[in-house]
Amino acid sequence: MSSVHTSPDRPRSFWQRLRARALGATVVSAATGLLLALTPSGAFAQETAHINYVALGDSYTSGAGAGSYFDFGCLRSNNAHPRLYANQIGANLNFQACSGARIPDVRNNQMGALSPDTDLVTMGIGGNDTGWVDVLISCGTPFTGPCWDDIAEAEWYVQNVLPGELDALYGEIRAAAPNAQVGITGYPRLFNGDRCSWLVDLSYAEQMALNNAADLLNDVIAGVAANHGFTFIDVRPTFDGHVVCDRPTYIHGLRFPIVKESFHPNASGQSQGYLPQMTAALNSFVESASA
Repeated sequence: MSSVHTSPDRPRSFWQRLRARALGATVVSAATGLLLALTPSGAFAQETAHINYVALGDSYTSGAGAGSYFDFGCLRSNNAHPRLYANQIGANLNFQACSGARIPDVRNNQMGALSPDTDLVTMGIGGNDTGWVDVLISCGTPFTGPCWDDIAEAEWYVQNVLPGELDALYGEIRAAAPNAQVGITGYPRLFNGDRCSWLVDLSYAEQMALNNAADLLNDVIAGVAANHGFTFIDVRPTFDGHVVCDRPTYIHGLRFPIVKESFHPNASGQSQGYLPQMTAALNSFVESASA
């Protein structure tokens, strides 16, 4: 490569001056890029990948009903909202949620993944503790008869026992992950009052009562979460118009295997029901973590 240096009595040509400026601009650009890569603002893309995210909870969190299972024991799905959200923000996901989990299962089998290095925790729990899924199966299965007593028993548990159990668990989560943002996911309402299949043997009144029980469960979970400074993620708005018997539906009706997937969100319920609410609720955290 020839030198761009000229003697004082020989002016540079236009192309020589242009090449010199381009070379200088390239050097400045490279230096600027290096500086940006070393600063928080320049490391935006890399920073999100360093979010350590732990997902705790039951079958609504593990993705039961959403297919594409990579762990059949816990029905953990690649379509579950924790996996979708981790991919969206580039987080390192430790996926602990397991189908059938109750509060003691989270405490004994899942919370070991938490540490002071945990940046984000999401959890959906409480439905199995109240017997909610058992109520849905027993009430919705054909020829089982009315289920008013079952609904009343579940509501009593939600009001009188569940708050204390959640309070203790949330305190333990905060102690185990003192630096984490914690998001608590709620549960969708399931019914629109229609009887589109003989397999779902629920009257209009029973369906509305079950929806009211779901609201009660969400209210209790949200209240305890607020007491701990956790973010409650309400998924009811995005499931509205997409429940059992709606088209398109985000929730399975009664299906086989009955206990594992019935009345659980399908893949659309995870991606269109849970994920948008999760994104909106946690957006400020992700922005601050990436700044």
